[in-house]
Amino acid sequence: MSLHSDVAAPTQPAIDAGFMTSYLESLTLVERLHRLLLDVIKDEFERVGVIEINAVQALLLFNVGDHEVTAGELKSRGYYQGSNVSYNLKKLVEMGFMHHQRCEIDRRSVRVRLTEKGRRIRDVVARLFAGHAEGLQGRGVLDMAGIEDITTSLRRVERYWTDQIRYIY
Repeated sequence: MSLHSDVAAPTQPAIDAGFMTSYLESLTLVERLHRLLLDVIKDEFERVGVIEINAVQALLLFNVGDHEVTAGELKSRGYYQGSNVSYNLKKLVEMGFMHHQRCEIDRRSVRVRLTEKGRRIRDVVARLFAGHAEGLQGRGVLDMAGIEDITTSLRRVERYWTDQIRYIY
């Protein structure tokens, strides 16, 4: 008799196979769309002759916008999982796209903001995104209701995943 013979196997909840297939497809799409977004930005930069920075750095500049933020704030917003925010910020400062200044209250913290050069890159990305929005709507790919449905659904998934992480401990 084995040690585990009296232990019941964990039961799996009944999963709708169609739902599971669609869920896995949506996960693949989210990941693919992020990579494709980076490729689209890279392609636009090649078109307009911006060669100094990469797409992740461009998104950093776009998301900082007119604000002054810390690396920690950017990480906590969840924009840059899987990329080294500190490294990219350091490179952007070195290349003159951002100003940095030690925080007066917490000297370990560095606050960053865009330089004029950084704002020009942010504007390239903003124009690109505006063109996308116009094209999606103008060609009937998505209307306002469609984009709101996508955003609402993605926020619900984000909240669900966040709750899964939060309550794991």
